[in-house]
Amino acid sequence: MKIKYSELIDQTLYFPTEEFNVADNTLQFHDIPLMEVIEQFGTPLKFNYLPKISMNIQRAKAWFKEAFEINDYKKSYRYCYCTKSSHFAFVLEEALKNDISLETSSAYDIDIVKSLYEKGRFDKNVEVICNGFKTDDYLAKISDLINHGFENITPILDNYRELDKLTESIDRKFNIGIRIAAEEEPKFEFYTSRLGIGYKDIIPYYSQKIADHPNARLKMLHFFINTGIKDTAYYWNELYKCLRVYARLKKIAPEVDSLNIGGGFPIKTSLNFDYDYQYMVNEIVSQIKKFCLEEGVEEPNIYTEFGSFTVGESGGHLYKIISQKRQNDREKWNMIDSSFMTTLPDTWAISRKFIMLPINRWEDTYERVFLGGLTCDSDDYYNSEQHTNAIYLPTFSDTRSLYIGFFNTGAYQETIGGYGGVHHCLMPQPKHILIDKDEEGNFVYTVFREEQKAEDVLKLLGY
Repeated sequence: MKIKYSELIDQTLYFPTEEFNVADNTLQFHDIPLMEVIEQFGTPLKFNYLPKISMNIQRAKAWFKEAFEINDYKKSYRYCYCTKSSHFAFVLEEALKNDISLETSSAYDIDIVKSLYEKGRFDKNVEVICNGFKTDDYLAKISDLINHGFENITPILDNYRELDKLTESIDRKFNIGIRIAAEEEPKFEFYTSRLGIGYKDIIPYYSQKIADHPNARLKMLHFFINTGIKDTAYYWNELYKCLRVYARLKKIAPEVDSLNIGGGFPIKTSLNFDYDYQYMVNEIVSQIKKFCLEEGVEEPNIYTEFGSFTVGESGGHLYKIISQKRQNDREKWNMIDSSFMTTLPDTWAISRKFIMLPINRWEDTYERVFLGGLTCDSDDYYNSEQHTNAIYLPTFSDTRSLYIGFFNTGAYQETIGGYGGVHHCLMPQPKHILIDKDEEGNFVYTVFREEQKAEDVLKLLGY
């Protein structure tokens, strides 16, 4: 009978993987010795492994390059980073090493663009795609950039009002795009996305308001599916509807030369993750090429806006199991030294699953458990009822510490949970470190933020 935790993993999961392996009875992530990290910095701990950001950007570029060559696609591909996935400066600065564009979603993003420019991270040729519903402040900041010589700023019109406001405040020629209001997935509560302009309204709107505009030039059609790029009838149906609009628009607006297919590449949430990125990229490029040939129009430049795919797999959270509670004859609760609601809000807000593995004691026997956070909220947990797989961990011991890690958590968690603010039951923000490599390939650790202190939280509350 196989009773070791390592044997359980061997018989149930694909392991080791390109990012995980076990050495000396402890887990490594991209060869990072996680137990050494814990011994140096303690838990709870959040980390970002910066090289993974550049790695994923280059992977996507390679997939599109290959697909363009296979399909004899004549136009260009542009990778955009969707800033709302993670606004941290270290994420943007790492991503920008790879010749990419940026995609923004609020007025505050424009402040980030200005800050990075002032720091010399790019010049005024930087390409920025401005998405989202635009407040007057957002529109004013976009206009200010364009008026000051940032010529590659492209506001994507979400509604009719936005062009009027931009026209009032921009004193030179500028590019615009239009976002298509795609239909939501059938199971969604609403039929049509609240974002963008309806399929049937785009051609009339172009003819009436944009065709003879003295300064605005329509360059891009923007298409975004909230559930991501998946090999489903729903995704392909929405893409074809978008292509029909593009073809009709191209015939009366030859200046339209780009199709933004949004974001949505999935990231690994399980060691049994199975998604053929190269196949999907090739199919998308092939279908766009084929459709344009049939319609007799020039194929567009292709833009993508990858957020989670860019930064998600760079992040991780490490915890210590500090106690075990036996509530009845079936339920064992392993309590972590933090809160899921504070540090991994997606696990309870939208029942998101992440890769979870023990850091040490892989040769010990295992048991089935639930995981509980430290707040008094009944939703502060992570278990098999919320997710597809039961949780098995090395058997709890009062004398032998057990540490666990959640991986690929680098997107959205901090902005949803509130970074450095006041959290449920006043649980502190954990210490946050950055992991990079020097020129010799050695790991370099930097403390980005120390663990939040009680006095910091109390001050925010007015004490």
